[in-house]
Amino acid sequence: MTHPTTSPTDADGARNALLALRSEIAKAVVGQDAVISGLVIALLCRGHVLLEGVPGVAKTLLVRTLAAALQLDFKRVQFTPDLMPGDVTGSLVYDARTAEFEFRAGPVFTNLLLADEINRTPPKTQAALLEAMEERQVTVDGDARALPDPFIVAATQNPIEYEGTYQLPEAQLDRFLLKLNVPLPPRDQEIAILSRHARGFDPRNLSDIRPVAGPAELAAGREAVSRVLVADEVMGYIVDVAGATRASPALQLGVSPRGATALLATARSWAWLSGRNYVAPDDVKAMARPTLRHRIALRPEAELEGATPDGVLDGILSAVPVPR
Repeated sequence: MTHPTTSPTDADGARNALLALRSEIAKAVVGQDAVISGLVIALLCRGHVLLEGVPGVAKTLLVRTLAAALQLDFKRVQFTPDLMPGDVTGSLVYDARTAEFEFRAGPVFTNLLLADEINRTPPKTQAALLEAMEERQVTVDGDARALPDPFIVAATQNPIEYEGTYQLPEAQLDRFLLKLNVPLPPRDQEIAILSRHARGFDPRNLSDIRPVAGPAELAAGREAVSRVLVADEVMGYIVDVAGATRASPALQLGVSPRGATALLATARSWAWLSGRNYVAPDDVKAMARPTLRHRIALRPEAELEGATPDGVLDGILSAVPVPR
């Protein structure tokens, strides 16, 4: 028995609906188109996102608005030093009426989970969330409970505060498909933000956000992405980029095969969102920094000289021969 596939019309409709997210989210969030695109790509790839930016750049508002525009269940957890693993995944609770233990689901049982300031909670709680991200299930008392589909985690961390934080190890950072930098807005966009607030905009009220897509469009998009063609030369290009990070004198940790696989997935999604059914080298270049920047580690001497992960990746992309 063959499974039905998404027709080109369905795929086009799904793409248009997902691209319409930008204008819908713009009702609540000014700018941040690149971050919105990254979140959509993560949903298409069933991946997770690490959002890095200083407080007050609308990271929480952006994820809440995305959930509303996609008709997805949304939950937020504020990560603190005293947060326990069961506070995230759920735990068994004794019910005196039945004299039995029953499972009380934690906030991880949702479609879109905002893990606010993930680096403020101890490694044990971080590991519990990361296990749920990797396995897409929670095991309590020997019983595995599947998480909803779609399920992605958007975790935030503050790049300038280190006191009272627990840095995510490289092996755990590798579980995030993308690391997206949420920048401060340029002057004209900040003026637009102030103008909205002067007119009475309430970031806690998202009633103006209408659903423009949903799980059906995401499913159609995922199927269409899986049919995007990747030439052998482009696969070789991805492998060469990953290999160049391992040979770079500025890096003490290069990209693993898992990172190369992630770059393949994000490049295919970017190509499909761009309206093509094949991956071009430019798609690989477009997704290299957000996909790889958290999978490499600078050598201390390179860091002292002012090198940055994005700068090193830019140098590699300019040096690795591009297939024609």
